[in-house]
Formats: sequence, structure tokens, C-alpha cells
Amino acid sequence: MATDTVTEVFEEHRSVLMGVAYRMLGRVADAEDVVQEAWLRWSGGDRSDVREPRAYLVRVTTRLALDRLRQARARNEAYVGPWLPEPYVTDFGDAVPDTAERAVLADSVSLAVLVVLESLSPLERAVFVLREAFGYPYAEIAVTLDRSEPAVRQLAGRARRHVEERRPRYEVDPVERRDLTERFLAAATEGDLEGLMSLLAPDVRLIGDSGGLAPAPVRVIESADKVGRFLGGVMRKGVSDATFRFLEVNGGPAFLVLSGDKPDSVFQLDIADGRIQCVYIIRNPQKLLSLAAD
Repeated sequence: MATDTVTEVFEEHRSVLMGVAYRMLGRVADAEDVVQEAWLRWSGGDRSDVREPRAYLVRVTTRLALDRLRQARARNEAYVGPWLPEPYVTDFGDAVPDTAERAVLADSVSLAVLVVLESLSPLERAVFVLREAFGYPYAEIAVTLDRSEPAVRQLAGRARRHVEERRPRYEVDPVERRDLTERFLAAATEGDLEGLMSLLAPDVRLIGDSGGLAPAPVRVIESADKVGRFLGGVMRKGVSDATFRFLEVNGGPAFLVLSGDKPDSVFQLDIADGRIQCVYIIRNPQKLLSLAAD
């Protein structure tokens, strides 16, 4: 296979490989490292017996991600405060024209689902990602993970039950979600605490992730009163030289807060019944590096 063809084949599947690796790991930098390692193995290895490049590359990427996921477990156990995935800018564009398929992919990469996936075993997570997000047949997943098909079906069933029991039931209406996000930002920037409170569900939750590297709650805040008071304090303090930019992360609208030209935080909201059910705030500077150049 010519060098240019080797590169073209890999680039054709890069977005799928990145999608698998990110859903497995929840970190953009780690996913990029895994995809780069997959490229090195693809470009430098013996490809003479590779009949289906996509299947081969997904298999290599999944196994590399599994190895890295096992190593990351110890790191996450020592994490300071709540853990959230690194925000991942998503733009499926024309690559995913079908509305139903787009909704499945957006849901599978949402912050709420990725938080639940953290509680799965590495093998359960791999099976769930390959089956539920990408629709791979059980037989192909079995080959990828070097497990029997009955074992993979069992892992899939256990993972699916676990996720369904724990995933929040939020609406996925992009227009309403964008509207509420814009109203939330307007109220916050105008110091309109009453307007902000009117957007919150009574049992709203706020989850802040800083990894101990920036000011953020070290526990989940629950109830409209407590979340409102916390956000009121944030509004009063503000961010020096703040600007705001809307973007799509993890399949939904969000806004990036910049201090000067440096990313300070990402806010994303989950909604149901026209109210905000959960506020996610990501402030860990290490998780905002990928947004610096966007």
C-alpha cells in the first residue's frame, strides 16, 4: 500500500477512532494520544492481512484505550472534588445526516452519560461504547476484545442496565436548550439573580469540576436555593476582562468563559420541562487546553 493511500485510509476513519477513544476515556488529550498510537501501528505495521481497515483500526484503538483507561482509574480515584469529562467540541456536520443517528451520537457523548460510564468496568465501558454508540455487532465486538460472543452479550446487558438505572432523564431539545442557555448567560452577566432563579428547577443540581486547580465547589450543590446562592456569589465576583462564546460541546449547547484570551470555564445546562435540571461547570485548566485555540 502506497504511503499516500495509507494516510488517506487512516484519515477516512480518524473521526470514528477519536469518537471511540473519547467515549472510552473522557479526556480529549488522552483520546488524541490513543489515536496517534493507532496511526503509528497502522503506518508502521504489517497490513498485508488487513481486509477491513476500519474494523482493524477500531480494534487497535479500543485495545489501546482500554489499557489507558485502566491506568487512569488510579488517577481519578485521587481526583479533588467532582469529576467531569473534558469538554469535547462536537460538530457532526454532514457526516451524520440522519436525525435519529445524530441524537444517538449526541446522547452517547453527553456529560451526563459519560459520568455514568465512569462507574462501569473498563470492559463494560468498551462494550457499551461500541454497541450503543456505534452499533457494532456482538460478534465483531467479541473479536475486538478477544472475548466470546456470549460473554460480550452479558457485558452489554449489564452495562446497559447500569446506565439506564443511573442516567438522568433530561430532554434533548436543541432549540429549547440553546434558548435557556442564552437566557441563563444573559441573567448571569446582567446580575439578574431573580431572572436566574426563575430558570432553575426546584431540585436543580450544580456540578463543578476544577480538580483542585481553580475555585469550584468540592461537592455537588443541590436545590434551587443553594444553587442560586452559589451562582449569585459567582455573579458578584465575576471574571476579570470576561468575554463569552457559544459553542457545541458533548452534543449540546454550552458557553465558554474567557478571561482575556484564556479559557476560564465552560458552562453547560441540562433541561427538562422548561427548567434547568443540572448546571455543569468545568474549570480545571488542564481540561480547557483543547479550547484555547478554538
